[in-house]
Amino acid sequence: MKIKKNDTVVVLSGKDKGKQGKVLSTMPTVGKVLVEGVNMADCHVKPTRQGQEGGIIRKAIPLRASKVMVVCPKCGKPTRCGYKILEDGSKTRFCSGKRGCGETF
Repeated sequence: MKIKKNDTVVVLSGKDKGKQGKVLSTMPTVGKVLVEGVNMADCHVKPTRQGQEGGIIRKAIPLRASKVMVVCPKCGKPTRCGYKILEDGSKTRFCSGKRGCGETF
């Protein structure tokens, strides 16, 4: 999965198409990501202790990683990202695709 925590992503399809948000967590085994402020649902919560209030909470639900695209921090456009191996052996991502600027991030 080329999406990592703290990346800015844009939603490609669904009810939140076009919204941008920060990735809160990734779930590579199931291929899902949790994006801040996207795919919100109402969850009904019961009070668990005496004196605690129950109610309805808005909560972000994970969505498939294939429905989001990484936004390049340099050029600010949604882009595909590729990998480059540097001289020291480390692996970095770079902005690729038709409109890609080629910068590493």
